[in-house]
Amino acid sequence: MNFQRIHHAAIICSDYERSKHFYVELLGLTVIHESYRAERQSYKLDMRVGDTLQQIELFSFPEPPERVNRPEARGLRHLAFTVVDMDAAVQELTDKGIVVEPVRIDPITGQKYTFFADPDGLPLELVEDGA
Repeated sequence: MNFQRIHHAAIICSDYERSKHFYVELLGLTVIHESYRAERQSYKLDMRVGDTLQQIELFSFPEPPERVNRPEARGLRHLAFTVVDMDAAVQELTDKGIVVEPVRIDPITGQKYTFFADPDGLPLELVEDGA
């Protein structure tokens, strides 16, 4: 098997309109397709990350269970996005009222990184990649 890239990550949210606003209006992801699946009482929103083919799928379901909040719990730990300018990205998020942790330097790669959270507390990471 020869994997080429990650195609998408899927997120289940507790409040579809709130999360749609966060990912599309605040983070600037581009809507590819939105649908309501009546048989599942579920919305599905496909969003493009930047100018790439990579996507995030946002789902809503009636009364989804809470996410385990410890980052060391089994399962997906966080999603990470690359940015060219960390300081500008942090300022943009802060200006939109999004709380961002202090920027740190990865001791192995030397890259700047930081974390913030989506409306349901899903950890999201920014990694500066000036390349």
